[in-house]
Amino acid sequence: MSTTADTPFAGAAEVPTPEAFGSQLRTWLREQQIDQSLVMPGSLEDSVEHGAALLARLYEGGWNRFGWPKEVGGLGGDVRHRAALYEQLALANVDPPEQNIILEVVGPALVHFAPALAARYLPRALRGDDVWCQGFSEPESGSDLAGLHCRAKRAEGGDLVVDGQKTWTSFGHVADHILLLCRTGARESRSRGLTMLFADLSSPGVEARPITFANGRNEFAEVFFDGVRVPPDHVVGPVDSGWTVASHLLQFERGMYAWIRQALLSNRLRRLGSYARSAGLVDEVAQELLGTARLAVAAVRARSTRTVDLLAQGSMVGAAASIDKLLLAAAEHAVFDAGRHVLSPAFELDETEPGVAQWRAEWLYSRAASVYGGAAEIQRSIIADRILALPRE
Repeated sequence: MSTTADTPFAGAAEVPTPEAFGSQLRTWLREQQIDQSLVMPGSLEDSVEHGAALLARLYEGGWNRFGWPKEVGGLGGDVRHRAALYEQLALANVDPPEQNIILEVVGPALVHFAPALAARYLPRALRGDDVWCQGFSEPESGSDLAGLHCRAKRAEGGDLVVDGQKTWTSFGHVADHILLLCRTGARESRSRGLTMLFADLSSPGVEARPITFANGRNEFAEVFFDGVRVPPDHVVGPVDSGWTVASHLLQFERGMYAWIRQALLSNRLRRLGSYARSAGLVDEVAQELLGTARLAVAAVRARSTRTVDLLAQGSMVGAAASIDKLLLAAAEHAVFDAGRHVLSPAFELDETEPGVAQWRAEWLYSRAASVYGGAAEIQRSIIADRILALPRE
């Protein structure tokens, strides 16, 4: 097994280009013979454990420390190095660790707005020792994030005391920490009275209840806070400036998430097409579905490549990230609809073949792609209002 010292770039005076980094990583993955194909652990809990083992290997080799600043435990570079990591993993038939989805959302916010917290906690997350989650949505505040109820009040000694509920929290029941958006101002202050906290989910007063999705996995959780104390040094950004942190974060949630998923979807589609051809299953309908899926994934890749470049430059993507979100939802549907057709009737009937079960579970999850992370209707409204400047009704 490689160690950090064995990484070709360890100790180098300059950070490698993303292309050189990707090439060396590709060689390392081949030498390590890391190839999990499509068969993944069935439960989310097992998948997180599986991902932690991979994170530990990547961290030991130094690979997943590139793309993060040295000041917070990284090896330097920018978001393009992280994009190259996910690309090379997918090309090696290795799914990115599930916890990296949230790491890519929470990590940049901590680095930018709370570097001391990032230096303390990011190395643990990169090693797979900690799992993070993001607490935004509430039962009555989904797409209308500015209307959330979960409240944090200042207590004696400076702690903030949190009371309220979050729902649809990915990894909420297995996470160690949560990036938590709370109301610290008056309800009518809307987005101006929100504060972001980085809370320890082992604190007294926290209860997480898993939510089982249609695919049988505990994909989400609802998390309850009853007098949960968060120390003042765990505030991310200034008090009452949580909306600024959230806006910064959403660029990565939609942009980098789209890049990670397009890399994974490309791998899924590549393997599906190879299987269909070898099994003689490429009928006219399959050709159309596979072609549609390939175009949809190519569109996401083209768009998210631009987004990754903008993020690497330190530019604000802003409302344009909604385009990434819409294109990704279309690609998710297209890829797994193609899989459903090619693998039928086993797709509907076979309960024993792990590969088929994986495709079925992912097809079920893909149905929500146009809802989670901001509903498609909301994204279209954002594009219409803020990019196209169309007249309102």
